[in-house]
Amino acid sequence: MTWYDAREVGEALFDQFDTIDPLTVRFTDLHKHVLNLEGFTGKPNESNEKLLEAIQMAWYEEWKDEYGK
Repeated sequence: MTWYDAREVGEALFDQFDTIDPLTVRFTDLHKHVLNLEGFTGKPNESNEKLLEAIQMAWYEEWKDEYGK
């Protein structure tokens, strides 16, 4: 997984942090969470706000499907 695999990264984040509303997570914390995912191979300096937002929205879709919010 890299920063460009928003759907896959979002699903992995949901698997790890399923009870956290992704919209409450700061981008700085999101960045750290992504870097700590097993199988993530992207480099820290390769991310940007647009990529983090795409990842956050993918995570949110998973969370919303589970909790119906």
